[in-house]
Amino acid sequence: MHRDRRKDPFRLFLVGSSLVYKAGVWLRCTAYRVGLFSAQRLPAFVLSVGNLSVGGTGKTPAVEMIATWALRKGYRPAVISRGYGGRFKGEVLVVSDGREIKSDPAQSGDEPYFLANRLSRVPVIVSKKRYTGGFTAHKELDADFLILDDGFQHWQLHRNLDVVLLDGENPFGNGYVLPRGPLREPIGSIKRADAVLLTRCAGAEIRSGVQEKFSGKCSGIPVFPSAHVPSQVIFPHRDRDTGLAPTQMKGKRIIAFAGIAHPDYFRESLEALGMKILSFECFEDHHVFSREEIESLLERRKKLGAHYLLMTGKDWVKVERTGVASPEMGYLDIRFKVLNGETAFFTLVDDAYQEWVAEQRKGMKKI
Repeated sequence: MHRDRRKDPFRLFLVGSSLVYKAGVWLRCTAYRVGLFSAQRLPAFVLSVGNLSVGGTGKTPAVEMIATWALRKGYRPAVISRGYGGRFKGEVLVVSDGREIKSDPAQSGDEPYFLANRLSRVPVIVSKKRYTGGFTAHKELDADFLILDDGFQHWQLHRNLDVVLLDGENPFGNGYVLPRGPLREPIGSIKRADAVLLTRCAGAEIRSGVQEKFSGKCSGIPVFPSAHVPSQVIFPHRDRDTGLAPTQMKGKRIIAFAGIAHPDYFRESLEALGMKILSFECFEDHHVFSREEIESLLERRKKLGAHYLLMTGKDWVKVERTGVASPEMGYLDIRFKVLNGETAFFTLVDDAYQEWVAEQRKGMKKI
């Protein structure tokens, strides 16, 4: 619906609702800009990875990429998430302290648990109040490089750097804010960003026509084409050959399923790798899989004569908890990669961090 520009009566009603929503966003943003409300500051460097639209831009792999880079640089990163879809209702949940996982996906939500599994030396914290979560990460877990997962609209907390992800295929949807369109705030809000990662780009060049859409909207903001790149297909229940290169999957007959915001992207990734999809099932985003559902899918694999049953990495962390095991069941491992200007992107991040360090030293000298 968000990509549909038809104007039937119901859509006209949604347009009116969007105008009300847009006014509310403007009032809130203005209140922070003129000083009626003030953003809290954490005693750590804060980088936000966010977007303008609801879901589907692939923020989680981008957070993983930045956290991995920060760790290699010798910084002390931690991820702060609001834990969307999780049952936790308290103030702070330590999903991982950087040494061991202390929660489960039902409590933390899909993304934080997924990141906790992927980032073995990086703390992952869930807190609706990002300041509280960030303060815990800094004071109790010694983190000095905090990454806000989905923090662009979190005006309550000061950030040192705002990185925004936009879908390279459809960056602004139909141009409307919620509920008529997918945007959380007007397109012009992109001017608050320090850098834009344009996702789902086919190569180093931005897709045809997309650059024109950015003309005048991202003026002066560095834009980096990027992609979610398949790295391997992992079969956790195999004794050996647990990971296969994507090229080894060409021509394989598969059954696949996904419980993510845009399952078609997953299907397209499998097809692009040359797999033959015999059946593909879509579940709701953040769907909690039952043992019966997975057993049914495995049975379908046998009936259709498929080689494998495949899913996304996010789905795997929940499927694993069903206790169903099969050597023919695996997931596609995805890595986020800046396709053009990777060095420039991380230099931008590093410069912002070093600027924060300099500010801290200057403040200490004054004391």
